[in-house]
Amino acid sequence: MRYIHFVIFCLLLLVGCAQTPELQTASEPAAEPIAAPVADEEPAAPVAEVRVTPQRPFPDDSLYSLLVAEFALRRRKYEQALQNYTELAPQLRDTAVSARATRLAQYMRDDQSAITAAQLWAELDPDQMEAHLMLANMLARRGQTLEALPHMIALTRAGGAANYSALATGFEQLSNGQKQKLLDTINQLRLEQPQDTQLMICKALLLENLGQTPAAVDELQAVFVIDDQQLQAIVLEAKLKQDLGQHDGLYDRIITALEANPDNSLLRMQYARLLTRTDLSEARTQFTYLLERAPDDSNLLLSVALIEMELGNIAEAKPHLEALLRLDTRTDEAHLYLGRIAEQHQRFDDALLHYKNITPAGDFGFATGRIAALALAAGKDQELRFYLAQLRQQYPRLREQLYAIEIDSLSSTNRTGEALQTANVALLELPDSSDLQYMRSMLYEAQGNLNAMERDMRLILERDPDNATVLNALGYTLADRTDRLAEAEMMITRALQLQPDEPAVIDSMGWVKYRLGEVEEALTYLQRAYVLFPDPEVAAHYGEVLWVSGDQEQALEIWRAALLVKPGHSLVLKTMRRLGAPVVAE
Repeated sequence: MRYIHFVIFCLLLLVGCAQTPELQTASEPAAEPIAAPVADEEPAAPVAEVRVTPQRPFPDDSLYSLLVAEFALRRRKYEQALQNYTELAPQLRDTAVSARATRLAQYMRDDQSAITAAQLWAELDPDQMEAHLMLANMLARRGQTLEALPHMIALTRAGGAANYSALATGFEQLSNGQKQKLLDTINQLRLEQPQDTQLMICKALLLENLGQTPAAVDELQAVFVIDDQQLQAIVLEAKLKQDLGQHDGLYDRIITALEANPDNSLLRMQYARLLTRTDLSEARTQFTYLLERAPDDSNLLLSVALIEMELGNIAEAKPHLEALLRLDTRTDEAHLYLGRIAEQHQRFDDALLHYKNITPAGDFGFATGRIAALALAAGKDQELRFYLAQLRQQYPRLREQLYAIEIDSLSSTNRTGEALQTANVALLELPDSSDLQYMRSMLYEAQGNLNAMERDMRLILERDPDNATVLNALGYTLADRTDRLAEAEMMITRALQLQPDEPAVIDSMGWVKYRLGEVEEALTYLQRAYVLFPDPEVAAHYGEVLWVSGDQEQALEIWRAALLVKPGHSLVLKTMRRLGAPVVAE
């Protein structure tokens, strides 16, 4: 019989014979998690000091794989070592091998492999708190709340500390029943561990998620009885009171904590972020304080720049954004905001330069859209087409998006014919693009070519029968522009089944009901659509049905409110004139 630790013994003999100083020897897998690769200059441990303790028999064919894993680990071939360890762990079911696999996977940031290995480790040795700690943290971080909870409980009952507040990460994804079960478990643990502040904070977070914010604030008071300097609770209390609109003494605890420890940059950062919701000037003060102590911190540079822009201090914002470019960090965001600043000052050539420096990793779509808008406004149509063609060649995976930007830019500047030509070219190149085909159908509709519009939309529905956007658009057009009302109602009904809370679909249903003469039902749908989304088009429809149903006063209120938001909105004014309503806003 051979034994697990005989492998290490053989390895040490091989190392000794080969006299390879870069390899380290060990009689047991490291007890501490791997923190860094083994350094070449560390001397090998003498073989005489190694104690080999047989544990249990293992298959002969596992010896070679384990030797390969050990050699790979010591030669820094971590991927090969991890592959062997993770394959061997379930075969050998040995705690040392499972621990080795867990720690190596954690070091390599391979969470799934680490979780699998740690689960086996905890199964083999339920009293091993390191395995429970790793599982609790990794599962909670991934939002696997219910899976993490037993490991946290094991830690607590063994006298350790568990980060229960991390359970809130995946709480929203649970069913209502699972949420209540978790809250009940936390309440039971609170009785078992009345001094555990992490349990109190966890309960406060769960209550907040359930919409019970006042109760969450009350729960935090129990934390302060035990530890009035518990920073996580201090910050959470301020956030919850913000949400409740309780501004008296809102930041008192944070200010007191910072006075006691002014160098706590994490707390000051959280304080500054909270201030962005209530006091931008003070937020700038706090971010500036942090930036003075870390002048090359890209997050702080960007934060201060954005606050300055929000406060209208463009001259103060610009140097921070330019510093990001010098540091060659967060350059996409720096170019984006510098481009917007240049636009505000009508320095359009500068804006174009900044936008053209934004990569696909950044806000590429927005930047390209602005390039298109600026070029068209300057009459540089041909230059724009050439530029976009170059981009499509440079970034073939973005061809669809780039064509969409070009079509939308042309359409929004009333170049409908050119937009349609571009859409035709795009669909020759990308015939299966439903997005481009939908855009073309909308261009046909704008030209009054309803047959072509319907043809494109039905081609999309052949590929994707449950495309709610297309069902709604075609259904609404049929309801508004034809007498095919039964067909329109069928399409909109299906769209509403797919997107029951979408205001545009609800509006369409109200409109088709109105066209069918079902005024009361139409009002129900249109009122709901207007509450969800008081858009002028919805207002035009809602106002019309109110008017014909006899409630002309409310109809006028709806229309006039829409015209305050969008003065001169064509559909609202057209509706009012058609119905003979007094038009007081043009």
